[in-house]
Amino acid sequence: MVSFDRPGYGESDANPNRTPKSLALDIEELANQLSLGTKFYIIGYSMGGQATWACLKYIPHRLAGAALVTPVVNYWWKSFPSDISNEAYNLQPRNDQWAVRVAHYAPWLTHWWNSQKWFLGSSVVTRNLGLLSKSDKEILFKIGAAGRPHEGEIRQQGTHETVIRDMIVGFGKWEFDPMELENLFPNKEGSVHLWQGDDDALVPVTLQRYVAKKLPWVHYHEIPGAGHMFPLFPGMVDNIVKTLLTNEEVEN
Repeated sequence: MVSFDRPGYGESDANPNRTPKSLALDIEELANQLSLGTKFYIIGYSMGGQATWACLKYIPHRLAGAALVTPVVNYWWKSFPSDISNEAYNLQPRNDQWAVRVAHYAPWLTHWWNSQKWFLGSSVVTRNLGLLSKSDKEILFKIGAAGRPHEGEIRQQGTHETVIRDMIVGFGKWEFDPMELENLFPNKEGSVHLWQGDDDALVPVTLQRYVAKKLPWVHYHEIPGAGHMFPLFPGMVDNIVKTLLTNEEVEN
């Protein structure tokens, strides 16, 4: 199992021109350099969803299967009915509504918007834990600082090339709509899974349900009472991986 840093994170070179497509091609090149074979599985968590959707679009011939774990949703994907996307958008705190709106319509202002001191920027950028669900706060409390010894290394290149770039890419204008993807595995030689907690305060479950409805070939797993950090539940990662490899849900 290989984990990699997106451009700008850790010691990975920044890419000012990062797009979903460039992420997919980065992954394909990494797989080639590591000799992972003609096909491999991919798992994307949260903002990693932008890379996973991109792989499903741009390098489907390289995938043996894929899992999207509470992937961040773009409110402007054209397949979303306006009433559904607007309702989910308005569930966000006002500062987060403005933050994603700026990332979409004025990406060149995104860094300034989230670094100025006159008003609140994105809750994720400023690490405002008040936005999290009860279950997420409980998980963070149990983990504590000792459970995140390398956190300082994650944004060592600054917020602009990490979370700000993620916002610009994730909420920007995509070249494709994930809900228009065709079944990658019509002969069931592989599978795609979508995991979502129904108490996720960062990714609206209503939009995720709509994505799953539009893509009936994607296996949808909704976790009752779970927030954005449910993969940190004991045994959950094993469940996600085994389900992907066997296409059968595994009991925790």
